[in-house]
Amino acid sequence: MRAVCATAANAASGNAKVLITGESGVGKDLIAQYIHARSPRAAQSFVAVNCAAFAESLLESELFGHTRGSFTGAYRDRPGRLAIAHRGTIFLDEVGEMSLRMQAQLLRFVETGEIQPIGRDFGSAQVDVRIISATNRNLAERVASGNFREDLLHRLKVIHLHIPPLRDRREDIRPLVNHAVVRSGKAIRFSEEALKAFERHRWPGNVRELQNVVEQIACTCTADEVSIGDLPEEIRSAPKGLLPKRERRRQLATELYDALVAGHYTFWDDIHVLFLSRDMTRNDLRQLLRHGLAATRGNYRALITMFGMPASDYKRFMNFLAAHDCVVDFREFRTAATAAGEVAIPIDLLLPDRTSTVARSTRVPAGTASVLRRA
Repeated sequence: MRAVCATAANAASGNAKVLITGESGVGKDLIAQYIHARSPRAAQSFVAVNCAAFAESLLESELFGHTRGSFTGAYRDRPGRLAIAHRGTIFLDEVGEMSLRMQAQLLRFVETGEIQPIGRDFGSAQVDVRIISATNRNLAERVASGNFREDLLHRLKVIHLHIPPLRDRREDIRPLVNHAVVRSGKAIRFSEEALKAFERHRWPGNVRELQNVVEQIACTCTADEVSIGDLPEEIRSAPKGLLPKRERRRQLATELYDALVAGHYTFWDDIHVLFLSRDMTRNDLRQLLRHGLAATRGNYRALITMFGMPASDYKRFMNFLAAHDCVVDFREFRTAATAAGEVAIPIDLLLPDRTSTVARSTRVPAGTASVLRRA
């Protein structure tokens, strides 16, 4: 992180565009604020926009503004975030989630510096804004798949800062714990055994997760020293040694799937919250869906029951997945199940008791079904 901060400090002195990459929760927004605070623009506005939080039409209005009467509900002229950030810095978080149309709009602004509010047919305003972007997506892969413009990537990536996940920089854990304790306002200290448990944990939510865990402990621990017994179960039971990078996403999805099937988690109360708080990524969610679709042989209606939702939530669930580009094609799972010669058994045999009366079914290999019938 020292190298990242040093590069950020050097980048702060100029006006070059900066692209910050890294997993959710690593602190990309803090690095963006660090750059702005040390730049010649520090006295001006720092305006943050989460591009994943708005639908395409709303994001256009949010960035470029609109005029009165330009659409239903536009009762007055409203300046966009780009105009508000004039002579300051705009931070485009989750820029990888922009639609291709919005990418084209942003590209035009990057090249010309001109904004034209929605509803204004002629005339444009020139603004002076430094752009800092961030994403947890691999934009090179997005370019290769046709979901992100290569020309826009080159313009945003003048300076590239990659923040490694917390599991790859365990030397930062103790200073971060100390900082989180100070923020909590509680006079507590962690035992050596507890700190070693922190260092063993893989922190899928990165710095944000660590801060939340320390805050939880500060609120619940009654002693001055925090022992390993005071830590949450997932921290105490962390395996010795960390998972390889390539296993992190698969492991997280597997753990969440197991918790859903066991009835410890439900989708709306737990997974939905993790996703919106960016403690899990779109790829994590897709991998979780793949686990479920493999079990239900591509049946989304059976999947919602497995994930602790009532059948009436089917449309809400599918709309949520579509809005966040997380729909997984069910056909590959049906094809694979047919090729393997699977037969249907009630999914209730695989799930804990729940109150839903919806018929649920899935597929397992024929040999397994015969064993269950004999049982």
